[in-house]
Amino acid sequence: MFLAVALHNLPEGMTVGVIFAGWLYGNESISLAGALVMSVGIALQNFPEGAIVSMPLRAEGMNKGKTFAYGVLSGVIEPIGALLTIFAAKIFLPVLPYLLAFAAGAMFYVVVEELIPETAKGEHTNVSTICFAIGFVLMMALDVGLG
Repeated sequence: MFLAVALHNLPEGMTVGVIFAGWLYGNESISLAGALVMSVGIALQNFPEGAIVSMPLRAEGMNKGKTFAYGVLSGVIEPIGALLTIFAAKIFLPVLPYLLAFAAGAMFYVVVEELIPETAKGEHTNVSTICFAIGFVLMMALDVGLG
């Protein structure tokens, strides 16, 4: 689970890196507020991902400090991916839209293929659906509010 979440965070880091690189290198369609909204949205959804790593480890008897560390470490690849993408973006400036599309597609794939079906399992499917809706509304509010 640790490795799966860590690998999942790479395209998320790429997404943050591409959007900030676009803003840094003067893409007129990308604002700082838009880049921040993307970053905040991805950061918010990283909390449950850390819990996905930490909670099973805690249930198996690992101490709280180690489980927390594993949860945090599973997300470390994300800022690394973002920084590498920002530094590489100047070289790949002409293909930035394609990199952003790739990162978004990877994220959509994970959500549709893995996360949504997983929320439909078990006895708390209504809570999962409500949380999904709240997350969607929150992201739309951030997008509209910060542009």
